[in-house]
Amino acid sequence: MHLAPVRDNGFRPERTLRVRVEFVRQLRRRRTQLTVLVLLVLPVIMALAFQVSSHTSSSGAAAQGSSSRPGSGSALVTLATTGASNFALFTEFASAGFLLVVIVALFCGDTVASEASWSSLRYLLAIPVPRPRLLRQKLIVALSLSFGANLLLPAWSYLVGGAFFGWAPAQSPLGGIFTTAVALERLLIVVCYVSVQSLLVAALAFLLSVLTDAPLGAVGGATMLVVVSNILDSITSLGPYRRFLPTHFQYSWLDALGQDVTWDDMMRGTGLVLTYSAVFFALAWWRFQDKDIVS
Repeated sequence: MHLAPVRDNGFRPERTLRVRVEFVRQLRRRRTQLTVLVLLVLPVIMALAFQVSSHTSSSGAAAQGSSSRPGSGSALVTLATTGASNFALFTEFASAGFLLVVIVALFCGDTVASEASWSSLRYLLAIPVPRPRLLRQKLIVALSLSFGANLLLPAWSYLVGGAFFGWAPAQSPLGGIFTTAVALERLLIVVCYVSVQSLLVAALAFLLSVLTDAPLGAVGGATMLVVVSNILDSITSLGPYRRFLPTHFQYSWLDALGQDVTWDDMMRGTGLVLTYSAVFFALAWWRFQDKDIVS
């Protein structure tokens, strides 16, 4: 008839699912290791392709370079073999539209949905890991891996480009030559802007990861948003409404390659992405509070 005294069992919610433990778990996964392998192999393959092309069709490449317009993607292709900085810029241009999108969607869309598909989500919450903390820890690790991928590709491309094509001063597709210090500064601006733009994909993939138990559905849904947005952005008849599309300012980092950096479109693109991302993250937190993790 007597109640036993209440004793502290030592449980602390803030000690559950630590970032270090989750980070190690994600690094050990096969998809993370394959992603890193792709990022390391891709610049080498591209450099070898440029070398083969330069030896077999040098005259055709010169003719193509003379017809490219300054500031266009073809100008970046033409200048890709002039040195390490230009090769890194071309690799970023070629990868930002799809490859990095898929990688960010993979890291952020697979994080919660994979736990649900493995039936381990219910056990994590039964430890118990508080739901807001679980989302926060998962998101910190996913964004860290996404930013790491966005940083690894241009950094490794710069080293590969230097090994294959030398360390000559960077040439701007808009005209002019940069010193090594200025070229690295502009490359850093590009990487930071691309990372901010990828936050949109991360937010949508994370929201879909909360809504579905199928990791591929979350990854594919976020990638599909970028594809559809790019298609709509190519329809010029939409006029000023295209400025509200999530990917309208995706390549505004090209404004950082002139003699002077133009920040206008990059600031607009950053504000648009942060607005969309805040909405998607808020919806993810709100939906996960009442999510059924038993069925």
